[in-house]
Amino acid sequence: MLTENLDLIAESAKDFAEKNIRPFLMEWDESQEFPIQLFKEMGHLGFMGVLVPEEYGGSGLGYDAYISIIDEIAQVCGSIGLSVAAHNSLCTNHILQFGSEEIKNKYLPKLASGEFIGAWGLTEANTGSDAMRMQCTAKKEGEYYILNGTKNWITHGISGDVAVVIARTGDLLDSRGMTAFVIDRGTVGFSGGKKENKLGMRASETAEMIFDNCKIHESQVLGKEGEGFIQAMKILDGGRISIAALSIGIARGAYLAALKYSKERKQFGKPIASFQAISFKLADMITKIEASEALTRKAGVLKDKGLPCTQESAIAKYFASETAVEVATDAVQVFGGYGYTKDFPVEKFYRDSKLCTIGEGTSEIQKLVIARNILGKL
Repeated sequence: MLTENLDLIAESAKDFAEKNIRPFLMEWDESQEFPIQLFKEMGHLGFMGVLVPEEYGGSGLGYDAYISIIDEIAQVCGSIGLSVAAHNSLCTNHILQFGSEEIKNKYLPKLASGEFIGAWGLTEANTGSDAMRMQCTAKKEGEYYILNGTKNWITHGISGDVAVVIARTGDLLDSRGMTAFVIDRGTVGFSGGKKENKLGMRASETAEMIFDNCKIHESQVLGKEGEGFIQAMKILDGGRISIAALSIGIARGAYLAALKYSKERKQFGKPIASFQAISFKLADMITKIEASEALTRKAGVLKDKGLPCTQESAIAKYFASETAVEVATDAVQVFGGYGYTKDFPVEKFYRDSKLCTIGEGTSEIQKLVIARNILGKL
């Protein structure tokens, strides 16, 4: 994409976040409100279908624009950035990548416009990265599958209008024993469960999805039976780029707040930015942020070209998420006692940042993915 166009898209996201998110972010954080109407408004700007082709009602943009949009929104509020990322890269992208034309035409226009909010269900209470031991099952009965089980830690688990759900249709530990389904909210036997009370990302809804003899027609299968786990691993490549972009935004937001404060706050008769201890912290922050962005955009280029990017997305996600935590921690330190209060922005960046090292594969899992890719099978 031309730099001028990318700048315009980033500026659009920045303006929206400043006008529509910043005034309410602490109110939403304190109350754990998931502001659904905000996402409808972002749908009008194309932020809910960034990667969806225009023929399905989307923006038809690539990962370069997508990374910029997530970055700009997360600089203001990580929670909203997280929900935009999960909606686009998980639910919507799974349907785009593996849905039939009928399914794509049915769901993508509504997801891209923000009329529908999307959820994606892989994780369970006892199976996070160990997804092949999932207990949520789908048993075939004629033209239907009967789903039973629970999915946990699901973004938009209660409020999502449609969910992509991976359930076990075969044997335990069989990578071809799981299948992906598209399930509408309101389907009998499908309900939202407990909403999590989280440390950070509090305005992004995280909840259970419960399936109790939920009857799903075979036409709602994404791809073929048995392909769900393999599809999910491919979707996570893009998902990890999303979390890397989210991490960059959180880190940049914390850095900019610390930079501004360091120029204004005076001690011993001069701005604290003039002290080497502070200036070196700021230098480390921007260096790590720039490196994170370079790694993330490299992964995005490969994804746009349809080339393998498992290693690159894992590297980007690992480095950027750890950077977000480090930068947010240092930002609190720059603010001193004020950084520990809710009157200043960095305590929220500090709380929000930690999720980035956990969601869509922990840092430890990213290192495992990277190691396996560079070492192969020993």
